Amino acid sequence: MSAVLAEKLYSPEEYLALERTAEYKSEYAAGYIYAMTGVSRAHSLINSNISRSLGNQLVDRPCEVHIADMRVKPAQARSYRYPDIAVVCGPAQFEDGQGDTLLNPTVIVEILSPSTESNDRGRKFAEYQRIESLREYLLVAQEEPRIERYARRDEGWLLTVAEGLEAQVALDAIGCVLDLGEVYRRVLEEPPAA
Repeated sequence: MSAVLAEKLYSPEEYLALERTAEYKSEYAAGYIYAMTGVSRAHSLINSNISRSLGNQLVDRPCEVHIADMRVKPAQARSYRYPDIAVVCGPAQFEDGQGDTLLNPTVIVEILSPSTESNDRGRKFAEYQRIESLREYLLVAQEEPRIERYARRDEGWLLTVAEGLEAQVALDAIGCVLDLGEVYRRVLEEPPAA
């Protein structure tokens, strides 16, 4: 998330009307609209690698993998978010007939960056926890091979951490495994010179 677009408070309906015709994506939280920023090479590669891995594992199952452009509305939160990746298994539920605001993700992935990390760990995670269908939330580091997996349990959210290129993360809710060597493929290499 980046800067507030205007100091005016917007209703959810005003936000959606603006967002559906906007040239650039913005998130909405507590009446404010926040412009989305671009991503780094590492962020983009990690997103592609995770999406490809999950998509390949789910190809013959009733699941969908959505990257960056699928808006998610946490239940009872006055917000609309664009997670880096959202996976929904079973029939997808949408806020209205537009099919652009997902209500029932099973897994959400956020790739951490210096400008978003505190929000991804704090406010966003608190909002995402209100989504009844959400079973797992992943926070993925960019600078090192590390994934934090939060899994919903009856007693709360259980954190497990996978570190190193040999590690794996089992996503029990969707029956998938993320191999960190694949997640970070080409990410830790120096980018090609111009």
